[in-house]
Amino acid sequence: MLPWPDKQGTKPGWQAPPPLYISSSSSSSSSGGSVIDPSITLIIFHLAMADEGMKSVASLLLLLNFCMYVIVASIGGWALNFAIDHGFTIGSGLALPAHFSPVYFPMGNQATGFFVIFALIAGVVGAAAAIAGIQHARRWNNDSLPSAASSAVIAWGLTLLAMGLACKEIHLEGRNTRLRTMEAFLIILSATQLVYILAIHGGLSGRR
Repeated sequence: MLPWPDKQGTKPGWQAPPPLYISSSSSSSSSGGSVIDPSITLIIFHLAMADEGMKSVASLLLLLNFCMYVIVASIGGWALNFAIDHGFTIGSGLALPAHFSPVYFPMGNQATGFFVIFALIAGVVGAAAAIAGIQHARRWNNDSLPSAASSAVIAWGLTLLAMGLACKEIHLEGRNTRLRTMEAFLIILSATQLVYILAIHGGLSGRR
C-alpha cells in the first residue's frame, strides 16, 4: 500500500487511500457520485463469461440435435415409404389374422409401426425446433427465449414418447440396422435435448 498523508497532513502514514467516486453526471460534484466497488465489477465479469460459455454449449447442442433429428426423420421416412409399398394385403373373402396389427410394418416387430410413426413426428418437430433455436442463439436475450424454449420442450416430449416405443421395440427384438440406428439416436436425443433446454435457461438466468 502506498503512503498517504495523515489527517493533519504533516506526516506520511500507512493509511488506506480514500474511496474513489464516479460522478453520475458531468455537472455533478464528486460528493454526489457513487463508490466504485471492485467486487461488483468482478461479479459482472464472471456472469458475462458464464453467459458466453452457456451460449457456446447451447449452440453446439443445437447443431448436434439438429443433425440427429434429421437422420431420425430420414430413416423414419424410408421405413414409412417401405411399409406403404410392401404393406399387408389380403384377398377378397379371406379373414384377417387373429393378432393382426392395424399399423403393420413388414420389418421389425409388433412395436415397429408405432415406433416409426412417432419417431418420424419427433424428428420433424425436433428439426423445426432446432431451426427456431438458431434465431435465439443469434440474439441470445430474454425476448427470443420463450419461443425457443417452448418449441424445444415440445420436441423433447415427443422424443421421450418415441424413446419409450424404442425401448418396447428393443425388448421384442427382431430389428434391422436402420431401426437400431433410430433407437440409438432417440435415446441420445432424450438426454441432449434436455441439456439444451437447461442451457438456454441457465445462460440467461443472470440477466433477469
